[in-house]
Amino acid sequence: MRDLWTAPAVPRPVSLLPPAPAEPARRPGGRWPVRLLVAALLAQMAFAMVTTAVQQTPTIDEPVYVGAGAQYVHEHRLRHNPEHPPLGKLVIGAGVALADPHLDPAFAGDQGQSGRHLLYESGNDPWRLMLWARLPVIALTLSFGLVVFAFARELAGPVAGSAALALYCFSPDVIAHGSLATLDVPAAGCVLTSAWLVWRARRRPRLYVPLAGLALGAALATKMSTLPAVPVLMALAAVSVRKASGGRRYRALAAAGGVALAAVAVVWVTYLMVDPRLRWFPEQHVPVVHGLRGLLVRLLPFPEAYRDGMRVQFGLENRPWQGFLFGRLYDGSLWYYLPAALLVKTPLGMLALWAAGAAAVVAVRRLRPAAPYVLAAPLVLLAAAMQGARDFGTRYAVFLPLFLAVAAGCVLLVRRRWVSVGVAVLVALAAVSSARAYPYYLPYSNEAFGGPGRTRQWLHDSNVDWGQDLGRLADRLHDRYPGERVWLVYKGSGVPSFYGIEASDPRRVPVHAVRGLLVVSDSAAAKASGRLAELIGGSRPVDDVGHSITVYRR
Repeated sequence: MRDLWTAPAVPRPVSLLPPAPAEPARRPGGRWPVRLLVAALLAQMAFAMVTTAVQQTPTIDEPVYVGAGAQYVHEHRLRHNPEHPPLGKLVIGAGVALADPHLDPAFAGDQGQSGRHLLYESGNDPWRLMLWARLPVIALTLSFGLVVFAFARELAGPVAGSAALALYCFSPDVIAHGSLATLDVPAAGCVLTSAWLVWRARRRPRLYVPLAGLALGAALATKMSTLPAVPVLMALAAVSVRKASGGRRYRALAAAGGVALAAVAVVWVTYLMVDPRLRWFPEQHVPVVHGLRGLLVRLLPFPEAYRDGMRVQFGLENRPWQGFLFGRLYDGSLWYYLPAALLVKTPLGMLALWAAGAAAVVAVRRLRPAAPYVLAAPLVLLAAAMQGARDFGTRYAVFLPLFLAVAAGCVLLVRRRWVSVGVAVLVALAAVSSARAYPYYLPYSNEAFGGPGRTRQWLHDSNVDWGQDLGRLADRLHDRYPGERVWLVYKGSGVPSFYGIEASDPRRVPVHAVRGLLVVSDSAAAKASGRLAELIGGSRPVDDVGHSITVYRR
């Protein structure tokens, strides 16, 4: 009698898995090739990220996060950088703590000055300190690769998981930002992990719904820009549990509420980890937010420091920012900036597989139930990011390489020989394009746009030049231009004199007095006006440093 009742239910949870051809991968002997491939892909990604991290000086945002993270870990007070929650900075701060730095608790500068003081003025080695700050983010980035592999494998088999992982591991954006002590990749990876766990809740809701809530909470406790994913993942949790419980609505509603409660709890615990007394005395201006936004902030069930961070974010959105796209300098923002920038900065083979994967997830009947889990959260996050006022880089959409790698792997569920061959060729093309950019992943652009050496013509800021090449510039000046007079316009958080660069600001003297080498960060050159534009116009480019700094001769 029991067999009669249970037999019809057995096929239901496994109906989306690949048919018999996927079974050989489950045999003990068949697992090793896949495991070796996974290990090899992650190993090459680790090599790319670590060697890149070792060579790059602090980018514009990193000293802020490093200084705040060290403050959270050692002083246990919420003081700087309220516009981002503490979790990602606690992870960075843990790496800083392992470096055993010299600290100066009495320093009273702002958040940017605090980070530079820690790196350059407190007796620390900034190269060593930055590497230790970046290593925890690198470890997290590698772990999210396992989530990409597991998600795609569950949808379409181990070969699909391997293809998805390959796309993830060769993504220039993921490598570039996953090797920095910043928050973009950790936040995106937590959202992906939550979506994967919600998918798994279709089978074991009691285990995976709470875990999905914890992963979502980790995303919210890292970057506030992940807030639009909350209703999406709550709804998906409800769908999963309703499927698992045979259509019981009350369980579905409880699952949605459980995800939200777990996420809120993680945010509170994160702030309590920094300061159990939750002391909060903002040292920077917190704008007053009115209207619907103000109401939303007041209703958020988070600590006051989190809500003030939201107010700071809304204040930043109201500033008059300038953008740069395809050689055009403009005021304000462009709604199509992120799609256009992704078109430039994604390998062509990867773009093709992203499109094919999204189409396959929607069109293939056996994959269609998984489509909302793979596509809904990144689409909502992308739509929210496209409305932002700060057109500064594809890092604001770095969740796309994660989710769309999973979708791309699912193309292999289309059982056609030409499909398998096509996927292999496109993955190989993406891998070659990415490898050719080594170690200059931050200014990467694909072959259709001329490669990393020409990215400055199309984009600026964290797409090209984020201050990462100050050390390389010091080496270049020492090796090729010893003793020459240097005029420097550097856009970054590093301190040129620490690296032995003796230079003056050409904007502070008459144009006719600027003779010798004029060195300009490409982000500054893209937005040059007035005297700087005149100086560049009267100079001849003679060298390129890291595809982010141009050396001119006058």
